[in-house]
Amino acid sequence: MDNHVYKKVEIIGTSTISSDDAIKNAISRAAKTTHHLRWFEVVETRGSLKDGDVFQWQVTIKLGFTMDDN
Repeated sequence: MDNHVYKKVEIIGTSTISSDDAIKNAISRAAKTTHHLRWFEVVETRGSLKDGDVFQWQVTIKLGFTMDDN
């Protein structure tokens, strides 16, 4: 069995649709530049309001990934 070393980074995804969509947006964007993604943790959910309605969701997540062997 291989020994793995993992790293976590914290990012914020946004969406005008939903908190789930904000998470998906964050993961999709991170996957373009970060390899070997393994998990995510939702750290914080918040949003902005416009005229008394939810305007935008903002979700802070931590992403865990396996570091490359070199």
